[in-house]
Amino acid sequence: MKLVTAVIKPFKLEEVRSALTDLGLQGMTVTEVKGYGRQKGHTEIYRGAEYAVSFLPKIKIEVVVPAAQVEETLTAIHQAARTGQIGDGKIFVSPIEHTVRIRTGESDGDAL
Repeated sequence: MKLVTAVIKPFKLEEVRSALTDLGLQGMTVTEVKGYGRQKGHTEIYRGAEYAVSFLPKIKIEVVVPAAQVEETLTAIHQAARTGQIGDGKIFVSPIEHTVRIRTGESDGDAL
């Protein structure tokens, strides 16, 4: 099993959720986060004063998938979240050693 973590632009959340649901993936964790990458924030004008926004709002999606589904999951997220503009986000893949469903005690693949 693998943990796929994607940091995307907030307005792309529904498209990514739909793409993952179409793959048959059940369940995901979504967190509102702030950060920056190469774009290093931007400047805005508020009431005539210019100020720097260092941390931009992003959405972090976490989903655990069987190892066999990692590539199609990455492709689905990439295609749904991509705008072609700077700040589209990143996708990370990490190994999961053990999973337990708290309600039933099922573990690993049965717990997904």
